[in-house]
Amino acid sequence: MRFRSPQSEPPEINLIPFIDVLLVILIFLMLSTTYSKFTELQITLPSADAEKLKDRPREVIVGIAADGRFVVNRQPVEGRSVEILVTSLRQASGGNTEASLIISADAATPHQAVVNVMDAARRVGLTRVTFAAQTDAR
Repeated sequence: MRFRSPQSEPPEINLIPFIDVLLVILIFLMLSTTYSKFTELQITLPSADAEKLKDRPREVIVGIAADGRFVVNRQPVEGRSVEILVTSLRQASGGNTEASLIISADAATPHQAVVNVMDAARRVGLTRVTFAAQTDAR
């Protein structure tokens, strides 16, 4: 009797389960990774690449200096409280709540000064608020 030696088949590597495991790991990493932290942000404001807007008759322009002083339609505002800003905005808008408010703040302006202007605008009823920015000098 002649016995044949068993033919050994070359081993196969099944890639389908391997790919499934890699996809699960990839999804897990995508969901658990933090891409940015607020402490690591490097922000330089304001600058924008936009066209110059046309002058509109129903707009109120509020300028905010780096030290927190306010100017409403080129008239200096005495004081820095929200109540004084409300009075100035009400006079500048003429009671028109459809007027646009343009906030033109210095890049080094304290955040609280901008928030005060937005709060005063809300109290007056000015809902159309825009922030002015300069174009990049390229």
